[in-house]
Amino acid sequence: MTGPALQVALDLTELSRALAIAEEAVRGGADWIEAGTPLIKSAGMDAVRRLRDAYPGREIVADMKVADTGALEVEMAAKAGASIVCVLGDADDTVIAESVRAARHYGVRIMADLINTADPLKRSRRLEELGVDIINAHVGIDQQMIGKSSVDLLTSLAGQLSVPLAVAGGLDARTASQAVQHGAAVVIVGGSITRSADVTGSARAIRAAIDRPEVRPEPKPSPGEAIRSLLAGIATPRITDAMHRKGAMRDIVSICGDVRMAGPAVTVQTFAGDWAKPVQAIDMAREGDVIVINNDAATHIAPWGELATLSALNRGIAGVVIDGAVRDADDIRKMNYPVFAKAVVPNAGEPKGMGEINCEITCCGQEVRPGDWIVGDENGVVVIPRERAYEIARRAVEVEKTEDRIREEIRRGSTLSAVANLLKWEKK
Repeated sequence: MTGPALQVALDLTELSRALAIAEEAVRGGADWIEAGTPLIKSAGMDAVRRLRDAYPGREIVADMKVADTGALEVEMAAKAGASIVCVLGDADDTVIAESVRAARHYGVRIMADLINTADPLKRSRRLEELGVDIINAHVGIDQQMIGKSSVDLLTSLAGQLSVPLAVAGGLDARTASQAVQHGAAVVIVGGSITRSADVTGSARAIRAAIDRPEVRPEPKPSPGEAIRSLLAGIATPRITDAMHRKGAMRDIVSICGDVRMAGPAVTVQTFAGDWAKPVQAIDMAREGDVIVINNDAATHIAPWGELATLSALNRGIAGVVIDGAVRDADDIRKMNYPVFAKAVVPNAGEPKGMGEINCEITCCGQEVRPGDWIVGDENGVVVIPRERAYEIARRAVEVEKTEDRIREEIRRGSTLSAVANLLKWEKK
């Protein structure tokens, strides 16, 4: 190979959509076209055949992730038109050897995928001995969601092997550029291209980045900063989708309409209008926190109002959630401050001092612990378990990318039913 190749991974389930996206990606500079594993599972070898027919002069990659019957699966892919067949790097040596023998017979190449390999360098050396043509430093999407990096994996292999290295997993223009600097001969990009509203433009940007690679040192944010940055522009429906439609509070609305908040929870357990602990929590909360109050679900009396809101605003607290009522809604709306509650009433309670701060509570049907991430917008409020906050934030970003592409296809004249191919995937 001469120069870095840009491989677009068509990890879709609908062949018609994959073919349309491939055409746009090629216009943007994609060199190699990959029939991704989901596409092959959905459409079979027809996906490879259709891509070969459409692109007779290009490398067609069949991402089979072969784990057994190596000769048979390589033969299938080769006869369908693949020029490169992907095997699972951690497959047994006999499977790898059979795949290589079949590849030599049918005139195709083997790419070994290191996804989930325990000792990537040791295994890569053995794969090289077995005759594999390309080794792919691949970090899978579930690993990406918890912060693992394909560029880091690539870096650990660079200069250690004689076969070309590919890299895959969550790459965009910036990280693709870095990957080439660290020795990648093949840059494999999926979602940053295929889920873009402008596939051609996204492919062109990545093509330009790998043609002029550079590594820009960037300060590493703290975990909290990274989570807050990811959640800053993500709507709550995307977050619940990322949690398999879980985490949303019930029967709660934004008092100020179109406002947003995101931050770790400071929890308050109080009782029917006792505003002592909610107000004390303002002094305990840090800038960027969200105060979450269980008011014993009482909607006839409020533990929170204008003066508490002004105090929270001055302290830099991100927002307030109340399982119960709030008062002074007119004044709160003038501040345009994120307050979420079940009801608005004029009645104030009294500071009796009962309850507790930073204990586990239930708020609007959701368990909330101190430090759980709370995100609110005009759609409602979502609770993200603190130990999964970074992962869920990353997954929500991926949900948004998917919707961006679907929205673009609908804008061009399709419908949601057609894009989702509902009849094909209807439960039998």
